[in-house]
Amino acid sequence: MAAAAALAAADPPPAMPQAAGAGGPTARRDFYWLRSFLAGGIAGCCAKTTVAPLDRVKVLLQAHNHHYKHLGMTAVICTYPLDMVRVRLAFQVKGEHTYTGIIHAFKTIYAKEGGFLGFYRGLMPTILGMAPYAGVSFFTFGTLKSVGLSHAPTLLGRPSSDNPNVLVLKTHINLLCGGVAGAIAQTISYPFDVTRRRMQLGTVLPEYEKCLTMWETLKYVYGHHGIRRGLYRGLSLNYIRCVPSQAVAFTTYELMKQFLHLN
Repeated sequence: MAAAAALAAADPPPAMPQAAGAGGPTARRDFYWLRSFLAGGIAGCCAKTTVAPLDRVKVLLQAHNHHYKHLGMTAVICTYPLDMVRVRLAFQVKGEHTYTGIIHAFKTIYAKEGGFLGFYRGLMPTILGMAPYAGVSFFTFGTLKSVGLSHAPTLLGRPSSDNPNVLVLKTHINLLCGGVAGAIAQTISYPFDVTRRRMQLGTVLPEYEKCLTMWETLKYVYGHHGIRRGLYRGLSLNYIRCVPSQAVAFTTYELMKQFLHLN
Protein backbone atom coordinates (compact mmCIF):
# COMPACT_ATOMS: atom_id res chain seq x y z
CA MET A 1 0.00 0.00 0.00
CA ALA A 2 2.79 2.43 0.95
CA ALA A 3 4.74 1.62 -2.20
CA ALA A 4 1.68 2.06 -4.39
CA ALA A 5 0.80 5.36 -2.74
CA ALA A 6 4.37 6.47 -3.33
CA LEU A 7 3.53 6.41 -7.01
CA ALA A 8 2.13 9.83 -6.37
CA ALA A 9 5.62 11.16 -5.78
CA ALA A 10 7.13 9.42 -8.77
CA ASP A 11 5.79 11.89 -11.33
CA PRO A 12 6.63 15.57 -11.01
CA PRO A 13 3.85 18.06 -11.71
CA PRO A 14 3.63 19.21 -15.32
CA ALA A 15 5.06 22.54 -16.31
CA MET A 16 2.65 25.41 -15.91
CA PRO A 17 1.51 27.10 -19.10
CA GLN A 18 2.72 30.60 -19.95
CA ALA A 19 -0.78 32.01 -19.76
CA ALA A 20 -4.11 30.61 -18.67
CA GLY A 21 -7.45 32.16 -18.07
CA ALA A 22 -9.60 31.61 -15.03
CA GLY A 23 -10.96 28.12 -14.95
CA GLY A 24 -8.38 26.91 -17.47
CA PRO A 25 -5.39 24.56 -17.06
CA THR A 26 -4.10 26.50 -14.03
CA ALA A 27 -7.30 25.90 -12.11
CA ARG A 28 -7.24 22.20 -12.96
CA ARG A 29 -3.75 21.95 -11.47
CA ASP A 30 -4.79 23.28 -8.08
CA PHE A 31 -4.07 20.75 -5.32
CA TYR A 32 -1.93 18.71 -7.74
CA TRP A 33 -0.11 16.82 -5.00
CA LEU A 34 -3.33 16.02 -3.15
CA ARG A 35 -4.93 14.61 -6.29
CA SER A 36 -1.74 12.75 -7.16
CA PHE A 37 -1.61 11.17 -3.70
CA LEU A 38 -5.29 10.24 -4.02
CA ALA A 39 -4.57 8.51 -7.33
CA GLY A 40 -1.72 6.51 -5.79
CA GLY A 41 -3.80 5.58 -2.75
CA ILE A 42 -6.69 4.30 -4.82
CA ALA A 43 -4.25 2.34 -6.97
CA GLY A 44 -2.78 0.72 -3.86
CA CYS A 45 -6.20 -0.20 -2.46
CA CYS A 46 -7.25 -1.81 -5.72
CA ALA A 47 -3.99 -3.74 -5.96
CA LYS A 48 -4.13 -4.97 -2.36
CA THR A 49 -7.74 -6.08 -2.68
CA THR A 50 -6.91 -8.06 -5.81
CA VAL A 51 -4.34 -10.30 -4.10
CA ALA A 52 -5.29 -10.26 -0.40
CA PRO A 53 -6.15 -14.02 -0.20
CA LEU A 54 -2.70 -14.95 -1.52
CA ASP A 55 -0.95 -13.02 1.27
CA ARG A 56 -1.91 -15.62 3.87
CA VAL A 57 -0.63 -18.54 1.83
CA LYS A 58 2.64 -16.69 1.23
CA VAL A 59 3.15 -16.23 4.99
CA LEU A 60 2.59 -19.94 5.57
CA LEU A 61 5.14 -20.81 2.88
CA GLN A 62 7.81 -18.37 4.01
CA ALA A 63 7.70 -19.64 7.58
CA HIS A 64 7.64 -23.34 6.57
CA ASN A 65 4.32 -24.10 8.21
CA HIS A 66 4.17 -27.93 8.17
CA HIS A 67 0.56 -27.91 7.02
CA TYR A 68 1.65 -26.30 3.74
CA LYS A 69 4.82 -28.17 2.77
CA HIS A 70 3.21 -29.19 -0.44
CA LEU A 71 2.82 -25.62 -1.71
CA GLY A 72 5.57 -24.78 -3.99
CA MET A 73 9.20 4.62 5.87
CA THR A 74 6.68 6.67 8.14
CA ALA A 75 3.57 4.86 6.98
CA VAL A 76 5.35 1.52 7.37
CA ILE A 77 6.49 2.27 10.92
CA CYS A 78 3.05 3.48 11.99
CA THR A 79 1.21 0.50 10.56
CA TYR A 80 3.86 -2.14 11.30
CA PRO A 81 2.21 -3.44 14.50
CA LEU A 82 -0.97 -4.09 12.49
CA ASP A 83 1.06 -6.04 9.93
CA MET A 84 2.70 -7.99 12.75
CA VAL A 85 -0.67 -9.04 14.17
CA ARG A 86 -2.01 -9.82 10.70
CA VAL A 87 0.91 -12.16 10.02
CA ARG A 88 0.51 -13.91 13.37
CA LEU A 89 -3.18 -14.51 12.72
CA ALA A 90 -2.58 -15.53 9.11
CA PHE A 91 -0.05 -18.16 10.21
CA GLN A 92 -2.58 -19.93 12.40
CA VAL A 93 -4.27 -22.96 10.94
CA LYS A 94 -6.98 -25.21 12.32
CA GLY A 95 -6.01 -26.61 15.71
CA GLU A 96 -3.19 -24.10 16.28
CA HIS A 97 -5.05 -21.04 17.55
CA THR A 98 -2.52 -19.31 19.80
CA TYR A 99 -4.50 -16.09 19.43
CA THR A 100 -8.26 -15.87 19.66
CA GLY A 101 -8.47 -12.58 17.79
CA ILE A 102 -6.86 -9.23 17.05
CA ILE A 103 -7.17 -7.79 20.56
CA HIS A 104 -5.88 -10.99 22.16
CA ALA A 105 -2.91 -11.03 19.78
CA PHE A 106 -2.02 -7.42 20.67
CA LYS A 107 -2.25 -8.16 24.40
CA THR A 108 -0.22 -11.37 24.17
CA ILE A 109 2.60 -9.89 22.10
CA TYR A 110 2.81 -6.86 24.38
CA ALA A 111 2.87 -8.95 27.56
CA LYS A 112 5.22 -11.72 26.45
CA GLU A 113 7.54 -10.18 23.84
CA GLY A 114 8.96 -7.02 25.32
CA GLY A 115 6.16 -4.49 25.22
CA PHE A 116 5.98 -2.13 22.25
CA LEU A 117 9.31 -3.35 20.86
CA GLY A 118 7.72 -6.74 20.36
CA PHE A 119 5.51 -5.27 17.65
CA TYR A 120 8.53 -4.18 15.61
CA ARG A 121 10.36 -7.45 15.08
CA GLY A 122 11.49 -7.59 11.45
CA LEU A 123 11.31 -3.84 10.88
CA MET A 124 14.94 -3.62 9.71
CA PRO A 125 14.61 -6.05 6.76
CA THR A 126 11.33 -4.31 5.92
CA ILE A 127 13.04 -0.93 5.61
CA LEU A 128 16.08 -2.35 3.80
CA GLY A 129 13.85 -4.22 1.37
CA MET A 130 11.73 -1.17 0.52
CA ALA A 131 14.48 0.68 -1.33
CA PRO A 132 15.35 -2.01 -3.90
CA TYR A 133 11.71 -3.00 -4.33
CA ALA A 134 10.34 0.49 -4.89
CA GLY A 135 13.38 1.66 -6.85
CA VAL A 136 13.50 -1.31 -9.21
CA SER A 137 9.71 -1.35 -9.62
CA PHE A 138 9.41 2.33 -10.55
CA PHE A 139 12.56 2.29 -12.68
CA THR A 140 11.47 -0.79 -14.62
CA PHE A 141 7.95 0.51 -15.25
CA GLY A 142 9.21 3.96 -16.22
CA THR A 143 11.82 2.48 -18.57
CA LEU A 144 9.33 0.13 -20.24
CA LYS A 145 6.82 2.96 -20.62
CA SER A 146 9.40 5.36 -22.06
CA VAL A 147 10.91 2.84 -24.46
CA GLY A 148 7.51 1.60 -25.59
CA LEU A 149 6.12 5.06 -26.31
CA SER A 150 9.35 6.12 -28.00
CA HIS A 151 9.70 3.15 -30.36
CA ALA A 152 6.08 2.13 -30.97
CA PRO A 153 3.80 5.05 -30.03
CA THR A 154 1.02 4.04 -32.40
CA LEU A 155 1.02 0.38 -31.43
CA LEU A 156 1.42 0.77 -27.67
CA GLY A 157 0.17 4.25 -26.90
CA ARG A 158 -2.86 6.49 -27.18
CA PRO A 159 -3.59 10.17 -26.38
CA SER A 160 -4.35 10.85 -22.73
CA SER A 161 -8.01 11.58 -22.11
CA ASP A 162 -7.17 14.72 -20.10
CA ASN A 163 -4.42 15.99 -22.41
CA PRO A 164 -4.38 14.91 -26.09
CA ASN A 165 -0.79 16.17 -26.39
CA VAL A 166 0.43 13.52 -23.94
CA LEU A 167 0.77 9.87 -24.93
CA VAL A 168 -0.07 7.17 -22.40
CA LEU A 169 0.16 3.40 -22.64
CA LYS A 170 -2.89 1.44 -23.65
CA THR A 171 -4.53 -0.32 -20.70
CA HIS A 172 -3.40 -3.87 -21.57
CA ILE A 173 0.17 -2.63 -22.17
CA ASN A 174 0.06 -0.85 -18.79
CA LEU A 175 -0.96 -4.11 -17.14
CA LEU A 176 1.88 -5.97 -18.84
CA CYS A 177 4.54 -3.40 -17.94
CA GLY A 178 3.32 -3.18 -14.34
CA GLY A 179 3.39 -6.95 -13.98
CA VAL A 180 6.93 -7.22 -15.36
CA ALA A 181 8.10 -4.41 -13.07
CA GLY A 182 6.58 -6.14 -10.04
CA ALA A 183 8.10 -9.52 -10.89
CA ILE A 184 11.62 -8.13 -11.28
CA ALA A 185 11.38 -6.04 -8.11
CA GLN A 186 10.06 -8.98 -6.08
CA THR A 187 12.87 -11.24 -7.26
CA ILE A 188 15.49 -8.79 -6.00
CA SER A 189 13.91 -7.95 -2.66
CA TYR A 190 12.29 -11.29 -1.78
CA PRO A 191 14.94 -12.53 0.72
CA PHE A 192 14.23 -9.46 2.85
CA ASP A 193 10.53 -10.33 2.78
CA VAL A 194 11.20 -13.90 3.93
CA THR A 195 13.43 -12.60 6.73
CA ARG A 196 10.82 -10.10 7.85
CA ARG A 197 8.02 -12.65 7.98
CA ARG A 198 10.03 -15.17 9.99
CA MET A 199 11.07 -12.48 12.46
CA GLN A 200 7.49 -11.27 12.77
CA LEU A 201 6.27 -14.74 13.66
CA GLY A 202 8.68 -14.75 16.61
CA THR A 203 7.73 -17.13 19.40
CA VAL A 204 5.27 -18.94 17.16
CA LEU A 205 8.21 -20.68 15.48
CA PRO A 206 10.34 -23.31 17.27
CA GLU A 207 13.59 -21.70 16.05
CA TYR A 208 12.62 -18.38 17.63
CA GLU A 209 15.86 -17.88 19.61
CA LYS A 210 17.99 -18.49 16.51
CA CYS A 211 16.26 -15.71 14.57
CA LEU A 212 16.41 -12.73 16.91
CA THR A 213 18.16 -10.39 14.45
CA MET A 214 18.04 -9.92 10.71
CA TRP A 215 21.50 -11.41 10.13
CA GLU A 216 20.81 -14.38 12.41
CA THR A 217 17.58 -15.05 10.53
CA LEU A 218 19.28 -14.80 7.13
CA LYS A 219 22.06 -17.17 8.26
CA TYR A 220 19.58 -19.62 9.76
CA VAL A 221 17.31 -19.74 6.71
CA TYR A 222 20.25 -20.04 4.30
CA GLY A 223 22.08 -22.60 6.46
CA HIS A 224 19.10 -24.87 7.04
CA HIS A 225 17.12 -24.46 3.82
CA GLY A 226 19.48 -22.96 1.23
CA ILE A 227 18.55 -20.41 -1.42
CA ARG A 228 15.73 -22.01 -3.40
CA ARG A 229 13.95 -23.68 -0.46
CA GLY A 230 14.88 -20.98 2.03
CA LEU A 231 15.51 -17.42 0.92
CA TYR A 232 13.28 -17.82 -2.13
CA ARG A 233 10.70 -20.21 -0.74
CA GLY A 234 7.25 -19.26 -2.00
CA LEU A 235 8.58 -16.96 -4.74
CA SER A 236 6.61 -18.70 -7.47
CA LEU A 237 3.39 -18.10 -5.54
CA ASN A 238 4.48 -14.54 -4.90
CA TYR A 239 4.73 -13.98 -8.64
CA ILE A 240 1.07 -14.97 -8.88
CA ARG A 241 0.40 -12.46 -6.13
CA CYS A 242 2.67 -9.54 -7.03
CA VAL A 243 2.34 -9.55 -10.81
CA PRO A 244 -1.42 -8.80 -10.81
CA SER A 245 -0.98 -6.53 -7.79
CA GLN A 246 1.61 -4.31 -9.45
CA ALA A 247 -0.17 -4.50 -12.78
CA VAL A 248 -3.38 -3.24 -11.18
CA ALA A 249 -1.52 -0.61 -9.11
CA PHE A 250 0.34 0.98 -12.02
CA THR A 251 -2.64 0.77 -14.37
CA THR A 252 -5.06 2.24 -11.84
CA TYR A 253 -2.62 5.03 -11.08
CA GLU A 254 -2.24 5.89 -14.77
CA LEU A 255 -6.03 5.94 -15.19
CA MET A 256 -6.51 8.05 -12.06
CA LYS A 257 -3.94 10.55 -13.36
CA GLN A 258 -6.14 11.09 -16.38
CA PHE A 259 -9.35 11.21 -14.34
CA LEU A 260 -7.84 13.83 -11.98
CA HIS A 261 -6.21 15.80 -14.82
CA LEU A 262 -2.62 15.18 -13.72
CA ASN A 263 -1.06 14.83 -17.20
